[in-house]
Amino acid sequence: MLLQELKSFNAKDATVTPGGIAFSGTWEVCYRANLWSRIASRVLWKVGEFQYKNEKDLYDAARAIPWFDLFSVDRKIRVNVTAQKSPLKSLEFATLKVKDAVCDRFRDSLGSRPDVDRAAPDVRIHVFLEEAKGILYLDTSGEALFKRGWRMDIAEAPIRENLAAGIIMLSGWKFDQPLLDPMCGGGTLLSEAAAMARGRAPGAKRSFGFEKLKILDSKLWERIKEERTVAPVEPRLYGSDTDPEALQAARRNLGAAGVERWVKLEQSDVLERAAPAPAGVMVANPPYGERIGSPEELAAFYPKLGDALKKRFAGWNCYFFTADLRMAKLIRLQPSRRTPLWNGSLECRLYEFSIVAGSNR
Repeated sequence: MLLQELKSFNAKDATVTPGGIAFSGTWEVCYRANLWSRIASRVLWKVGEFQYKNEKDLYDAARAIPWFDLFSVDRKIRVNVTAQKSPLKSLEFATLKVKDAVCDRFRDSLGSRPDVDRAAPDVRIHVFLEEAKGILYLDTSGEALFKRGWRMDIAEAPIRENLAAGIIMLSGWKFDQPLLDPMCGGGTLLSEAAAMARGRAPGAKRSFGFEKLKILDSKLWERIKEERTVAPVEPRLYGSDTDPEALQAARRNLGAAGVERWVKLEQSDVLERAAPAPAGVMVANPPYGERIGSPEELAAFYPKLGDALKKRFAGWNCYFFTADLRMAKLIRLQPSRRTPLWNGSLECRLYEFSIVAGSNR
């Protein structure tokens, strides 16, 4: 899905790699990917690649980059090192060596060195180490892209916004179809759906790392921010929850995202509420053991949920995102699709149930 999204931004040579997409393109592509990608976590710019055996090789490779051509010395930096099968014994020491290399290059060339700020850096430098190869990146995103810049309240264990957007896309929801989240919590799925239908850029309310780099083309960036990619649709979005505090959080979040007028919220139980339309798409992130509810409570809940869907939601396509892999069996409905997804370190499934009148065994 991310591959298709990036191709729509005119990314070149886009290919799937372990954990992401590699692509090339102009800075226009980079700016657009940051502003408009609903799925990506970060857009990293490769500035160096090297072979190494020890920490000295790592230091030398980082020191060879003319960092002062990429950002100014008054920018605060942070270095992140991740590794897979690396022979280095300490990633903390490796991080320190890269930080020293960057600062030493500035000092030798300009006579001063940038400050380090791990909490709120202007510039983030990422290093990925494999067994014998390393890659140096500058982060063009800054904060992770799932941070849309609007969330006001965090209800119980929300899913990240880019995962929510991916779930909405996987459901195949068309903007003119009714969409319901009957266990909406803080409203993340509904906010993402509304933003898609209204053609709102997911990054419209935030800033980006590339704005702190010397490559920033202010005129180009202003033009891209003014773009509309799709004609806005008036969506029919519905949300409900049993918890009045979660609904208050959802209202505040939807208001902060600027989409509250397109979402109708009500307090009700998914086992009792009626369908808001004869047909539509339901998406939900139901409670599971990692969040709330004991395994025994959930085992009793799932068959009741299956009965409620058969009774009240014939004609609906229902999608449930959960880390409780017992759900498909206990709900007593046959899933028409199971999509493996990860919520952080939790292995999850997105189950699709096409509800027809009567039994769906």
